[in-house]
Amino acid sequence: MSLVSFAQPPEMLEKARAKFDAQVGTDRLVDEHDLSNLPYLHNIILETLQLYPAAPMLVPHESSDDYKIGGYNILRDTILLVNAWTVHRDPNVWDNPTSFKPERFKGLQVQPSKLIPFGMGRRSCPGSGLAQRVVGLVLGSLIQSFDWKRIGEEEIDLAEGIGVPMPKAKPLEKACFRNKKIEKGVLGART
Repeated sequence: MSLVSFAQPPEMLEKARAKFDAQVGTDRLVDEHDLSNLPYLHNIILETLQLYPAAPMLVPHESSDDYKIGGYNILRDTILLVNAWTVHRDPNVWDNPTSFKPERFKGLQVQPSKLIPFGMGRRSCPGSGLAQRVVGLVLGSLIQSFDWKRIGEEEIDLAEGIGVPMPKAKPLEKACFRNKKIEKGVLGART
């Protein structure tokens, strides 16, 4: 969904590519040590996780005691489900929550209770750090290596389908072309 969302206005993709060219160059592909120096890429990933969490409902938990939360009585042994999709789209928490705006995370230390695609606290996903690094490397390589173009002039339909991972209702159709600068730089360095 990152590519779909931020490539829709071509300026976002161009901005991301310019950051890559300045930080990484065109003679090599992004590497893990580059990720900490690419805050715009990190913001794109956070924004994607905010708008399109991989699992809209987090792993169920069971209350260990009786609690009162927000005026509701939660009895011991109650199965609790957290709807991350709803938390991430709450206008009381986020400005314009359904718009793809990576800039919202610029210089922002996100409160763990606001952005919860991996859960939170001691029961959060232990693989979240690895997942974010892998997504950074894959997305970074896709940004660097290809020029992405819409097929036709119509806007891309971002409507979500039905299912646990919430797939796009209409599959993405985009054309990608090899980025000649990076191809020449990377392949030229290998020969």
